[in-house]
Amino acid sequence: VGEDGPTHQPIEHLMSLRAIPNLTVIRPADAEETADAWREAIANERGPTALVLSRQNVPSLARAANSPSDGVHRGGYVLWESDPGTPDILLLGTGSEVQIALEAGKVLAESGTRVRVVSLPSWELFDRQPAAYREHVLPACVRARVSVEAGSCLGWEHYVGWDGRTVGMSGYGASAPAKVLYEQFGITAQRMVEQALDMLST
Repeated sequence: VGEDGPTHQPIEHLMSLRAIPNLTVIRPADAEETADAWREAIANERGPTALVLSRQNVPSLARAANSPSDGVHRGGYVLWESDPGTPDILLLGTGSEVQIALEAGKVLAESGTRVRVVSLPSWELFDRQPAAYREHVLPACVRARVSVEAGSCLGWEHYVGWDGRTVGMSGYGASAPAKVLYEQFGITAQRMVEQALDMLST
């Protein structure tokens, strides 16, 4: 997303890359995840790797308060949770939108909701993990799930399920600073919180 180019926001590119056989796509959330993604790309013997980076200013996740980024090599990991044990809701994100999921998670936690925030930089790597690890990160018993990504929502049902919600884009045509565009398209922590509360109330 940007303000200095054509108004078409390429919302389909991520899913197009993920659909290519033998291509490992990694979309890191911050500098530490990027370094780990680079190491994974060098070590990948299954085929080529696409690193999908942001040109926006992405703050570094506070690793003292959140999990270390070494879970990137597994494709996804628990970044933060408000309480140990089974969460009430899972918030999932990739790339620069992980910050949005983390912000939403902390807002929900303030109201007493047990929240787990998952960084999912690589679907391909995550899907290769043993079932026990995937269950540890995304427990099947937790059906309340919300994902966020500044792109097409197509494919996210694989992780949020048919009952889950997705925060993303279904159109294009705006040209403005990234923060303005995120507000216009509803890719915000507030939107995630609204979706989460709606799920938990039904």
